[in-house]
Amino acid sequence: MSFFSDWTSLRNAPPPGVAVEITAQRVSAASLEMRGGRPVIAAHVVEPLPGGALVPSLTTANTHDRTAVLTALGRVLERVGRPRRIGLIVPDPVAKVSLVRFEKVPARAQDLDQLIRWQVRKAAPFPIEEAQVSYVASVLAPDGQEFVVTLARRDVVQEYEDLCAAHGAHAGIVDISTFNVINAVLAGGPPEPLADWLLVNVASDYTSIAILRGPDPIFFRSRSADSEGTLADLVHQTAMYYEDRLQGAGFSRVMLSGASTGSGDVEEIGSSLHLRLGTAVATVDPREAATLADRITAAPALLDALAPLVGLLVRGREAAA
Repeated sequence: MSFFSDWTSLRNAPPPGVAVEITAQRVSAASLEMRGGRPVIAAHVVEPLPGGALVPSLTTANTHDRTAVLTALGRVLERVGRPRRIGLIVPDPVAKVSLVRFEKVPARAQDLDQLIRWQVRKAAPFPIEEAQVSYVASVLAPDGQEFVVTLARRDVVQEYEDLCAAHGAHAGIVDISTFNVINAVLAGGPPEPLADWLLVNVASDYTSIAILRGPDPIFFRSRSADSEGTLADLVHQTAMYYEDRLQGAGFSRVMLSGASTGSGDVEEIGSSLHLRLGTAVATVDPREAATLADRITAAPALLDALAPLVGLLVRGREAAA
């Protein structure tokens, strides 16, 4: 089982041909082919889940109606060719993401692993011995090296893997949704190396915000939908933190994803973001990273569903080509 944080580690592994995402609302999948050197979404499918069948959680069991989830997953896998190897995307609340910085980085990988585990164990809501921990180097600054660290309970990740295994699909890669939306944005048009940009990824049960400096994350926060405050409050708090603690000079672009399938109106959310941040807001379009083979136009809800799937599928293609 592999639980990758961020868009790393696939550089040394062949990318899967099919990505599957399991959320509280749906099971979706897409397959990718290379045609004329260009990635193309060859097939895609979305199956809704009944309410309460799956409830994403960091600390407790996520699957509440296994039969319903398995049925939807089986239909999805059937329509993308019954793959034996997949990349699996799980909801952001399944994992806890932290950014940690060390003045000196141990030379040995084993020592670095122990140091990171010691650093994040204080914030983990369960024993670190029960966690699957992954990390990747991010921004290198004069005062040290920063790492993006992702941890999840091993048995919770296993739940999702077992659902796929029941249909003969091995999840060799497991990752969270927002990281792969970031992948899709980067694959569609890399930002300026030192430009700061912000991604807001909206789901019906959570919202995640990431700030990146070029390709490197410098801030990540995920909040459940039942938390106090509005999305505007969350954006305001993030912007203040960015200005005060990250010496932010402003965002070169603001990207919005998931709003059509989450809660709220897309235009209203975009207008709110623009008003608070003073930067034009664009919606994430996965077609900039991979062409849709079966249509010229696509509904916003489909593009939102495809964004994380495409992000996972394209992130190792350039290195593998």
